[in-house]
Amino acid sequence: MLSEPTLTSRAEDGRDIPLLFWRATAPLRTVSSGPLGGGIGIRRWVLNATVPMSYDSGDPAAHLAALAADLALDGPGVGLLTGVHVGEVVARTDTGVRVWATVGLGTPVLAAAPTPAALVQRVGTVNIVVYVPARLADSALVNAVATATEAKTQAISELGLPGTGTPTDAVTVLCPVDGPEAAYGGPRSSWGAPLARAVHAAVLAGGSQPVVPWSEQVGA
Repeated sequence: MLSEPTLTSRAEDGRDIPLLFWRATAPLRTVSSGPLGGGIGIRRWVLNATVPMSYDSGDPAAHLAALAADLALDGPGVGLLTGVHVGEVVARTDTGVRVWATVGLGTPVLAAAPTPAALVQRVGTVNIVVYVPARLADSALVNAVATATEAKTQAISELGLPGTGTPTDAVTVLCPVDGPEAAYGGPRSSWGAPLARAVHAAVLAGGSQPVVPWSEQVGA
């Protein structure tokens, strides 16, 4: 089981910067595209860290690992970064599937659009954390990431934004290590369908209100 997230902060460069983290009561099978703990494996926690819009770390994984150590988050975990105040997280639940999303849509992009030679843009990030209360096969975990991404893109389209996502979005899906294994995670599968609905609802809710980057809120 994954806990409800805890909101805290860290002192960095003379500022209190928000952090959001989840602990697992037991190790969980996980797939993630996060900069720390990405891929498929067993994870014990998830960390979503606010950073200034000027963030330009040469090693974000090492930075996240240091933040996790400061929070006494033991063992392997997942680390995510966002310019959004993580206290603005949106939570939704559907048929046992739990979803949390921090929704920064300052830079919507079309995935297959040409990339300008000189790319200077605001950072916008949608970070999605999903807990499915049933063991998913590796293939179903990968399919669940695709389903979450499709649901996010549907919400962005319904918000009237010209994009399929942002350049730095991340998805993390966690599930138990034991129990009967579900083979599918697509949007019409037993667990993919509620996952899609919950992600869509969370991103739609988070994107329907103005989101000001944390660093602009505090003048950082």
